[in-house]
Amino acid sequence: MERRIPIPEPYDLRASLSSLMKAGMTPPVARWVDDRFYKATSTPDGPATLSLQRVAGGVQAEAWGPGAQWVLDHTPQWLGVHDDPESFEPRHPLLRALHRRDLGMHLGHTGRVFDALLFVLLGQRVTTKGAMASRRSLFRAYGEVAPGPVELLLPPSPTRLKSVAYFDLHPMNIERRRATTLLHAARVARRLEECRTMSLPSARARLGAIQGIGPWTIGLVAGAALGDRDAVAIGDYHLKNTVCHLLAGEPRGTDERMLELLEPYPGHRRRVVQLLARSGKTAPRYGPRLAVNDVRGR
Repeated sequence: MERRIPIPEPYDLRASLSSLMKAGMTPPVARWVDDRFYKATSTPDGPATLSLQRVAGGVQAEAWGPGAQWVLDHTPQWLGVHDDPESFEPRHPLLRALHRRDLGMHLGHTGRVFDALLFVLLGQRVTTKGAMASRRSLFRAYGEVAPGPVELLLPPSPTRLKSVAYFDLHPMNIERRRATTLLHAARVARRLEECRTMSLPSARARLGAIQGIGPWTIGLVAGAALGDRDAVAIGDYHLKNTVCHLLAGEPRGTDERMLELLEPYPGHRRRVVQLLARSGKTAPRYGPRLAVNDVRGR
């Protein structure tokens, strides 16, 4: 199945998809092949793989699998077609420069709550490298091969995870706390998917009702899966320092100070965070790095 999606100009496909990376747009469920992006996903109709390629006048979308029609129907929201970057009015000189550079970045969302939550949960309080290793191990053990021409794995389905015990995840370096949260989320996955039809405050409350899901996880899932334009990952190890350093010249910050600096940008806080993340600039780093906690074999 194929469809050409008209898009507003300017439009940068790579920059737009980068806003979804932390919620499941990296291997083994997604990858770039030359200038085409491939993503394996669940849908209400079954698994699918979506391919996206920038072409003259739009984005060429192609999909495979039982969920192909569903994912093509929702591709415009993945691409952020209805997002309006030009409505953003940056006050800070750095944000003005970054916004001019990335005017083609549109913030999209997938509408797939459990897929995003699964990916984000595995990144809680661990290093990026550790999270990636756990994801690969989990997906290889409990995921399935995705339909389509590119080798990808589908995120493990809630049905498959319901039969897993928390200690089965220890060899993947997923300790009991994250494992218990993940498996409970699988048991209530149908309720979680209802979040996409709810108001954002109600959806956030439903996510937060699960023990082990806090502001950091809710912020990332609300942005990438539900399209919350004000989503911010409260409690992030680096984000508060980056925002405070780049917007106020302060080498260290708190979540409260970060929110104060983001206050002038209601409806665009997610965009501000994404622009700063894509700048390549960070706060100076002092002290030890986050320790690697290896629970395998315990």
